[in-house]
Amino acid sequence: MVHSDDERIKNNPNVTRKDVNTDPNADDSHPVGTGVGAAGAAAAGAAIGSAGGPIGAIVGGTMGAIVGGVAGHAVGEAVDPTVEDAYWRENSINQPYYKSSQTTYPDLDYDRDYQHAYRVGYEDISAYDSSKRFEDVEPDLRSKWERSKAESRLSWEEAKHASRDAWNRLRP
Repeated sequence: MVHSDDERIKNNPNVTRKDVNTDPNADDSHPVGTGVGAAGAAAAGAAIGSAGGPIGAIVGGTMGAIVGGVAGHAVGEAVDPTVEDAYWRENSINQPYYKSSQTTYPDLDYDRDYQHAYRVGYEDISAYDSSKRFEDVEPDLRSKWERSKAESRLSWEEAKHASRDAWNRLRP
């Protein structure tokens, strides 16, 4: 029987609630996406509503925040980091670059060395125009990797293959 990534994670006794990035108050909560959408749309709504004076700006801002919050939440839903991490945790060992890295680092560890490289590729993908290719955003992703790679021993040249795979998995 084939299980979805969500079911596999949910039924895995080795995964705790904290590890799967759930909000104890609301399933599928995406506060960052919701907040960004609400703030941006509130500003746009207030600007449009300002044509109707101060009351129009307030009404426009309120309506924009509501609509933007819903849209932002939908964007947050588009990429489920728990599902992506589970996918790459299971599939990274089959990638040629992963196997190649094992010759350099015999004690290669997904959590320490590769997890964040994949995350760089999928984490903020919705912030980029859908027509962008990995090569178009690579300088930005490289900077992000270099600022936040934590204990990974991989250089960007080693990590970018994982980031590219994660990026391309989510692009049409």
